[in-house]
Amino acid sequence: MSKEQRAQVDAMMRQPRPDGPRSVEAIRAGFKALMAQMIVPGNIRVTRTTLGNRPALEVEPDNGRRAGTILYFHGGGWVFGSPETALSLTGSLVARTGFGAYSVDYRLAPEHPFPAAIEDTLGAYRALLDSGKDPSTIAFVGDSAGGGLTITTCLAARDAGLPLPAVIVAFSPGVDATRTGESMVTKEGVDPIFTREAVEHTGAMYLAGADPQQPLLSPAVHADLTGFPPLLLQVGTNEILLDDSTRLAARARGAGVDVILDITADVPHVFQSFVGVLDEADEALDRAALFLSQRIRGASTAHTSAE
Repeated sequence: MSKEQRAQVDAMMRQPRPDGPRSVEAIRAGFKALMAQMIVPGNIRVTRTTLGNRPALEVEPDNGRRAGTILYFHGGGWVFGSPETALSLTGSLVARTGFGAYSVDYRLAPEHPFPAAIEDTLGAYRALLDSGKDPSTIAFVGDSAGGGLTITTCLAARDAGLPLPAVIVAFSPGVDATRTGESMVTKEGVDPIFTREAVEHTGAMYLAGADPQQPLLSPAVHADLTGFPPLLLQVGTNEILLDDSTRLAARARGAGVDVILDITADVPHVFQSFVGVLDEADEALDRAALFLSQRIRGASTAHTSAE
């Protein structure tokens, strides 16, 4: 893969930032501006809707929809981001699989701390089930904080006695609010996006004093993943959250879960967002689309590219 591409992405993400903690408003505006630069496929339709009493984007392929629904949870540290900021990811998966997707605008901290986001994502899943969707045709997919929500929403669904989705795909998931992974130290400085101080700043807004030593906040450390559906974790080596994925994968294996830990070298947090710019992003999304298509009932092979 192109060293030049990786270097360009790394340099882009290392642009100078203001010193000290930024306000919530500044964080949200900066992330929105960054993600507006990402490439969204042209062969999709996007419609505003509601799901489980929350706003959502429905994303569909232009050329006919196949059996299968992606329930997407956007990233943003539970504090920033929206379905719109994740559209390069959601749209790319829709274009590659032919499935439809709903991307949920769950409530954000600090206005709505833990467990508001999980309540909203679980409510969205209930709404899909209540509409008649077969759980064997539903996938939970998310990035960063949203990747964490794929796991915690599945835990909440299991605890509520709901049938579980067919499959989970998580891009660089945040699944350890205790911040005890070794990569929090070993990847400091290597990570072009995050510092420990930054993730603890936004993490504290989501925790709002809650004890991080619990499954719904630190599933990589405390969750029993027994009965979980097949799980694909994609993560880059250049991120302080690397060990969130490696430890979650180990817990999944220990619980007898079908899990693939897909680690890409020399790429940053949620590198898949750079689809169309970074070869590794396109290839990772191709692998994710194949994983989804192989495990959604009634689906055939995945498209290999966003045409």
